[in-house]
Amino acid sequence: MGDEKAHDKQYWLLKTEPGEWSWDDQAANGGVSRWDGVKNKQAQKNMRAMKRGDLCFFYHSGSKSRRIVGVVSVAKEWYLNRDAKDKEGVVDVRAVGEMRRAVDLKEMKGEDGLKGFDLFRQPRLSVVPVPEKIWERICEIGGGFEGGAAEDE
Repeated sequence: MGDEKAHDKQYWLLKTEPGEWSWDDQAANGGVSRWDGVKNKQAQKNMRAMKRGDLCFFYHSGSKSRRIVGVVSVAKEWYLNRDAKDKEGVVDVRAVGEMRRAVDLKEMKGEDGLKGFDLFRQPRLSVVPVPEKIWERICEIGGGFEGGAAEDE
Protein backbone atom coordinates (compact mmCIF):
# COMPACT_ATOMS: atom_id res chain seq x y z
CA MET A 1 0.00 0.00 0.00
CA GLY A 2 2.10 2.86 -1.27
CA ASP A 3 1.24 6.52 -1.41
CA GLU A 4 0.75 6.36 -5.16
CA LYS A 5 -2.89 6.12 -6.04
CA ALA A 6 -4.51 5.51 -9.39
CA HIS A 7 -6.77 8.27 -10.65
CA ASP A 8 -9.96 8.24 -8.62
CA LYS A 9 -12.85 8.23 -11.06
CA GLN A 10 -14.80 11.45 -11.02
CA TYR A 11 -18.35 12.00 -12.14
CA TRP A 12 -19.86 14.87 -14.09
CA LEU A 13 -23.06 16.06 -15.72
CA LEU A 14 -22.93 17.54 -19.23
CA LYS A 15 -25.91 19.58 -20.42
CA THR A 16 -26.97 19.90 -24.01
CA GLU A 17 -30.04 21.20 -25.79
CA PRO A 18 -31.47 18.17 -27.63
CA GLY A 19 -32.11 20.39 -30.68
CA GLU A 20 -28.36 21.14 -30.86
CA TRP A 21 -26.87 17.77 -29.80
CA SER A 22 -29.07 14.94 -28.55
CA TRP A 23 -28.41 11.49 -27.15
CA ASP A 24 -29.44 10.10 -30.56
CA ASP A 25 -26.80 12.32 -32.20
CA GLN A 26 -24.18 11.10 -29.72
CA ALA A 27 -25.03 7.43 -30.25
CA ALA A 28 -25.20 7.81 -34.07
CA ASN A 29 -21.81 9.52 -34.22
CA GLY A 30 -19.94 6.27 -33.66
CA GLY A 31 -20.45 7.09 -30.01
CA VAL A 32 -17.55 9.58 -29.88
CA SER A 33 -17.84 13.34 -30.13
CA ARG A 34 -16.07 16.54 -29.24
CA TRP A 35 -17.81 18.34 -26.35
CA ASP A 36 -17.48 21.96 -27.35
CA GLY A 37 -19.22 25.30 -27.19
CA VAL A 38 -18.67 25.72 -23.43
CA LYS A 39 -18.11 29.43 -22.74
CA ASN A 40 -18.72 29.75 -18.98
CA LYS A 41 -15.42 29.95 -17.05
CA GLN A 42 -16.59 27.66 -14.22
CA ALA A 43 -17.82 25.06 -16.70
CA GLN A 44 -14.48 25.27 -18.56
CA LYS A 45 -12.63 24.81 -15.26
CA ASN A 46 -14.72 21.69 -14.61
CA MET A 47 -13.88 20.37 -18.08
CA ARG A 48 -10.16 20.94 -17.45
CA ALA A 49 -10.47 18.78 -14.31
CA MET A 50 -11.91 15.84 -16.26
CA LYS A 51 -9.71 12.79 -16.67
CA ARG A 52 -9.88 10.01 -19.21
CA GLY A 53 -12.33 7.36 -18.01
CA ASP A 54 -14.42 9.74 -15.89
CA LEU A 55 -18.15 9.16 -16.35
CA CYS A 56 -20.63 11.89 -17.24
CA PHE A 57 -24.39 12.00 -17.21
CA PHE A 58 -25.71 13.16 -20.59
CA TYR A 59 -28.42 15.68 -19.68
CA HIS A 60 -30.99 17.10 -22.08
CA SER A 61 -31.71 20.70 -21.10
CA GLY A 62 -34.26 23.09 -22.51
CA SER A 63 -37.82 23.93 -21.65
CA LYS A 64 -39.37 20.61 -22.69
CA SER A 65 -36.93 17.94 -21.56
CA ARG A 66 -34.79 18.49 -18.49
CA ARG A 67 -33.58 14.99 -17.79
CA ILE A 68 -30.63 12.62 -17.72
CA VAL A 69 -30.86 10.32 -20.72
CA GLY A 70 -27.48 8.57 -20.93
CA VAL A 71 -23.90 8.17 -19.78
CA VAL A 72 -20.69 9.05 -21.63
CA SER A 73 -17.07 8.64 -20.61
CA VAL A 74 -14.22 11.06 -21.14
CA ALA A 75 -12.24 9.65 -24.08
CA LYS A 76 -9.76 12.53 -24.46
CA GLU A 77 -8.90 15.10 -21.81
CA TRP A 78 -9.06 18.88 -22.29
CA TYR A 79 -7.36 20.19 -25.41
CA LEU A 80 -7.63 23.24 -27.65
CA ASN A 81 -9.97 22.88 -30.59
CA ARG A 82 -7.91 24.55 -33.28
CA ASP A 83 -10.85 24.32 -35.70
CA ALA A 84 -12.88 26.80 -33.64
CA LYS A 85 -12.62 30.54 -34.26
CA ASP A 86 -11.76 31.25 -30.64
CA LYS A 87 -9.54 28.19 -30.05
CA GLU A 88 -11.88 26.92 -27.33
CA GLY A 89 -11.04 24.08 -24.98
CA VAL A 90 -12.91 20.81 -25.47
CA VAL A 91 -12.99 17.20 -24.30
CA ASP A 92 -13.94 14.14 -26.33
CA VAL A 93 -16.64 11.89 -24.92
CA ARG A 94 -17.72 8.36 -25.83
CA ALA A 95 -21.24 6.99 -25.41
CA VAL A 96 -21.35 4.32 -22.69
CA GLY A 97 -25.06 3.62 -22.48
CA GLU A 98 -28.56 4.97 -22.42
CA MET A 99 -30.30 5.29 -19.05
CA ARG A 100 -32.75 2.42 -18.62
CA ARG A 101 -35.22 5.10 -17.52
CA ALA A 102 -34.60 8.82 -18.08
CA VAL A 103 -34.34 10.74 -14.79
CA ASP A 104 -36.30 13.98 -14.86
CA LEU A 105 -35.13 17.16 -13.10
CA LYS A 106 -38.38 17.44 -11.09
CA GLU A 107 -37.92 13.87 -9.88
CA MET A 108 -34.33 14.61 -8.83
CA LYS A 109 -35.37 17.75 -6.96
CA GLY A 110 -37.84 15.66 -4.96
CA GLU A 111 -35.17 13.19 -3.79
CA ASP A 112 -33.81 13.73 -0.28
CA GLY A 113 -30.53 12.01 -1.21
CA LEU A 114 -29.81 14.65 -3.86
CA LYS A 115 -30.09 17.79 -1.71
CA GLY A 116 -27.30 20.29 -2.36
CA PHE A 117 -26.52 18.93 -5.85
CA ASP A 118 -24.80 21.69 -7.89
CA LEU A 119 -27.31 21.09 -10.70
CA PHE A 120 -29.95 22.70 -8.45
CA ARG A 121 -27.69 25.39 -6.98
CA GLN A 122 -26.17 26.48 -10.32
CA PRO A 123 -28.90 25.66 -12.84
CA ARG A 124 -27.25 27.56 -15.72
CA LEU A 125 -23.90 25.75 -15.42
CA SER A 126 -23.42 23.37 -18.37
CA VAL A 127 -20.70 21.15 -16.85
CA VAL A 128 -21.43 20.12 -13.26
CA PRO A 129 -19.42 17.89 -10.90
CA VAL A 130 -21.43 15.00 -9.46
CA PRO A 131 -20.44 13.58 -6.05
CA GLU A 132 -20.19 9.78 -6.07
CA LYS A 133 -23.14 9.32 -3.65
CA ILE A 134 -25.37 11.45 -5.89
CA TRP A 135 -24.14 9.57 -9.00
CA GLU A 136 -25.06 6.26 -7.40
CA ARG A 137 -28.48 7.51 -6.29
CA ILE A 138 -29.34 8.85 -9.75
CA CYS A 139 -28.25 5.54 -11.30
CA GLU A 140 -30.56 3.73 -8.85
CA ILE A 141 -33.48 6.00 -9.76
CA GLY A 142 -32.87 5.44 -13.49
CA GLY A 143 -32.31 1.70 -13.14
CA GLY A 144 -28.70 2.08 -14.28
CA PHE A 145 -27.64 2.42 -17.88
CA GLU A 146 -27.24 0.05 -20.80
CA GLY A 147 -23.69 -1.24 -20.94
CA GLY A 148 -23.06 -0.14 -17.36
CA ALA A 149 -21.42 -2.51 -14.91
CA ALA A 150 -23.47 -3.66 -11.97
CA GLU A 151 -23.28 -1.16 -9.14
CA ASP A 152 -22.90 -3.88 -6.50
CA GLU A 153 -19.60 -5.37 -7.67
